[in-house]
Amino acid sequence: MSKFIRYSMQAVLYGLFALVVGYFSTSPHYRLLEDGQGLLRLSLQHSGKLLVECRQRSAQELAKMPPNMRTSADCPRERSPVAVRVELDGKPIINDSFAPAGLSKDGASAAYRRLPIPAGQHQLHVRINDDKKVPGYTHEREFALNVKPGQIVLIDFQPELGGVVLR
Repeated sequence: MSKFIRYSMQAVLYGLFALVVGYFSTSPHYRLLEDGQGLLRLSLQHSGKLLVECRQRSAQELAKMPPNMRTSADCPRERSPVAVRVELDGKPIINDSFAPAGLSKDGASAAYRRLPIPAGQHQLHVRINDDKKVPGYTHEREFALNVKPGQIVLIDFQPELGGVVLR
């Protein structure tokens, strides 16, 4: 096969490949939300409180232990699950509990939910309980929202910023 034919065929195939890539970069059209909708996202990673408080070991207990294992406090590692309740205009849309990570259940609880919501004015009430020993909720916050079409509202938990925050 001559060089001219080979290079011509190569140019045609490159052109077809570029057309296919160009078509699939813009089509089929994907829409994240319908018209008149916003997106409410819950995304948090938080360590619940310890389930059992640390206990001081007695002198007899310490004497029975190997020297390298002698610590005065016995602190179990298991943490409370994090319970989350989100209400939009008085109706619960998220009511779930998220278990702590790890084999010993000593890691942070991770939560992620996506919910399309209608655009407009809303009352959002977020409650979080990170201590299984406490009845009810340990963190609570209420927000007045004005959601625009296509807007994404993120619910996050930042203890250093006072608890529940919206972004």
